[in-house]
Amino acid sequence: MKKIVFLAVALAASVIGSQTFAQKTKMVGGAAMYPSKDIVDNAVNSKDHTTLVAAVKAAGLVETLKSAGPFTVFAPTNEAFDMLPAGTVETLLKPENKAMLTKILTYHVLAGKFSSADIAAKIKEGKGSAEFKTVSGGKLWAMMKGKDIVLKDENGGTAKVTIADVNQKNGVIHVIDHVVTPKS
Repeated sequence: MKKIVFLAVALAASVIGSQTFAQKTKMVGGAAMYPSKDIVDNAVNSKDHTTLVAAVKAAGLVETLKSAGPFTVFAPTNEAFDMLPAGTVETLLKPENKAMLTKILTYHVLAGKFSSADIAAKIKEGKGSAEFKTVSGGKLWAMMKGKDIVLKDENGGTAKVTIADVNQKNGVIHVIDHVVTPKS
């Protein structure tokens, strides 16, 4: 009888645990993003981030983004990359442009895990905007536009967070609608 009760309790805990786990996943690019996977292992499944994944591979940043972190990644969609001037992505993916590609990609990354609530709190503290130092050494500013978080880059370009708080085992991803760029 004790074995049956133990089995029933274990089964119930397993079901509750898996339901809780399922609730923490988010869909990005038609794929579930699992909090138990790292940034790279999730991103490769998003059909909306194939350009970003190709760029991360070309820049040699896969191992970095698979490491413990934590990182906050502002992940531009394929559509965001398509908004860049014609030929920009192809040029950046060339081996001779690896340093520039790395600088642009790491400009989309913050050291540490910043949820949308953390970013909103910093915006409130900063009385309308918050400044963040990127992994590339540049600065990004965040502000609220209604209920949306909007980033402003060093060139005055902006990007809206379209999907926030996609938790990963080594940080968080916020999907953005434009590529942000460091001072040119």
